[in-house]
This record gives sequence, C-alpha cells and structure tokens, in this order.
Amino acid sequence: MKIASIELFVIQMPLKSPFLTHLGAVNDREGIIVKVTNTDGLSGFGEGVAFSTPWYTEETVATSLHMLKDILIPLLQKHPINRPEEASQLFSSIRRNNMAKAALETAIWDLDAKSHSEPLSKMIGGTREIIASGVVVATDSTAKALQQIEQYLEEGYQRVKVKINPNQDYSFLAEIRRHYPDLPLMADANSAYTLKDMDHLKALDEFNLLMIEQPLAHDDIIEHAVLQKEIQTPICLDESIVSFDDARKAIEFGSCKVINIKVGRVGGLYEAKRIHDYCYERGIPVWSGGMIEFGISRAHNIALASLPGFSIPGDISASSRFWEEDIIAPDVTVENGYITVPKAPGIGFEINEKRIQETLLSKRRFAF
Repeated sequence: MKIASIELFVIQMPLKSPFLTHLGAVNDREGIIVKVTNTDGLSGFGEGVAFSTPWYTEETVATSLHMLKDILIPLLQKHPINRPEEASQLFSSIRRNNMAKAALETAIWDLDAKSHSEPLSKMIGGTREIIASGVVVATDSTAKALQQIEQYLEEGYQRVKVKINPNQDYSFLAEIRRHYPDLPLMADANSAYTLKDMDHLKALDEFNLLMIEQPLAHDDIIEHAVLQKEIQTPICLDESIVSFDDARKAIEFGSCKVINIKVGRVGGLYEAKRIHDYCYERGIPVWSGGMIEFGISRAHNIALASLPGFSIPGDISASSRFWEEDIIAPDVTVENGYITVPKAPGIGFEINEKRIQETLLSKRRFAF
C-alpha cells in the first residue's frame, strides 16, 4: 500500500431536527472526513465521529483533529503499512483516542478494498446482502415520540430505540407499549442510573424490552454484572466497550447479554470485527450502533453489519433521517425495513464533493 497523500476535511451540517438525550441536545453535527489517496490515484474515505463536546466519550472533534495531524498521520508517514490490519497494530502504541484512530483506519480499509476491486463488506467477511434497519427516537415528548414511531414504522423500520432517564422512563414506556404492544422496542439510558435505582429498573421488565442499553456508568463493567443478575431485561453495553478486552471481560463477568459495536468507539474495523467474532463464537448477539454520522461512517457501518453475528437491527437508518443532503451518493435508503449492502468496490458509495465543499470548515493536506 503506497500512500501518496492524506487529506482532512472538517465539516458541519445542521440536523433536520434536534437529537435529544438527558446529556444534552445535538442541533448541528461537526465531523472529520479523512481521504487517503494512493500512488495510483485511488482514494479511500473514513469519518471521525467524535462530537464537538465530550458528552459521549472524552474525545472531541478538536482532540481528534490534533491526534490525526500531529500523531497518527506522522506515525503512518514514518512506518508505511501493507495491509489495513497493520494500521490498528501501529496505532496501538497510542492510548485511547479511538475515534481519531478509526477515522484514519477505516479510510485505509476503504482504499485497500478499492485497490482489490472488492466490496468492503466481502473483504471483512460479510455474508449478508441486505441488513435490517432500526431507528432511534430521541425526544423528551411522549406525544412526539409516538408520532415519530408511527412515521418510522410506516417507513418500514424494524426496531425502535428510545432514550430514557429516571425522570422519563416508566410512564414513557408504558404509553408506547399501550399503543404498540408488539413493537420490537429497546431503551437507551446513556448511563443515567446507578445501582440505587435497582427496583426502579426492575419495574421496566414488564415492558418486554429487547434490551436496556448502558443503564449504569459509562466506564463500568462490574456493577452491570450485579444489575444483570437482578433484572430480566437483557443489558446491552455500549460506552463501556472500547476494546476487544472490554468485550471479553464483560462477557466473562456476565455484565451483559448483548453488545453494541460502534466502529469509532472501538478504534476501527479491525477491532470491531474481533469483537464480533468473539461474540459470534459464544452466541452473544451484537448490533451496530449509530453516532448521528454522515454517510461515510454509515457506509462503513453497513459493511460491518453484513457480518453474520449482527442479528439485531442496528441504528443504521436512511440518510434522510438526519440530513437534507448527505455527503455520499446515492443516499442510504431503507426499503421494507432493509438496507442493501453495496456491491461496488470499497464502501460502495460515491463521495458528494459538492456537499463537502458546502459544509467545509477547514482542510489540511499531508504529502507522503
């Protein structure tokens, strides 16, 4: 793999409607696009999915940009690689900063797949030609939530996730269940609870949820194991799983029955696939989480979700869920609840250069 240049584009785009959790609201999405070009003129693309502020993890757009331009890209310049797997190994000398690593690593995967004229999904071992699509409802209004659910069900989404917290959970879920008793429904707590809320969380068992995602602390594994023994609802870990070892320990401790795999959170496709493979061998369901991302990250998620262990519809919705116009072409679309896995080389989508220029905040190029 002979890299000729790497370019970083910082873009910002307004969401069609605010994305609300108890941690705050996202109205505009800032992100980093990474373009890696080889000496044959082929380009691979990745996306940095950190937010502008550190509400989800400690990373931000600013810190990811620093890591890319001052640490990771210079490291790659000094130590050329031949295969995408080597990027993950090379970056392992740098602690954390997984979203910055993933932004560059996924671009390298895309480039390598294009270099071999192979779809990225097939290159990483994907077997599915279509993937089931789920959607997130993020609003503090029960009426709006019901309205959105109705709309998404009409559009064919196969699973709905709602955001909950101790001030909005039981009555909120009860009302949804009253209208949709058989809806495949899950709840995402984003670390809103503690073990003191044990009885409160036990009460949610009656709603027959697919899972409750990350109810306790964002970096916890031990207390989730205590909670899982006491509630019937499967616990899904999200923020706690930032590496293969985290996933292994969580499964060994009995901390969860489901794992959400986000490429950016775990540092790239290589680590994401390792977690998938480990869970698949042990019968632990996994699904692909979303990060309110643009189309490039969404395309990488589609490739990942084509792996056989992704048995639960992921947070991979249509481009129109968030954006008036995406940065890929064609848009990601959901038909009858499914997304078609592209068969073209790499991520399988063209880049909407016009849209990137319209939303561009800054640009930087690195020659090799």
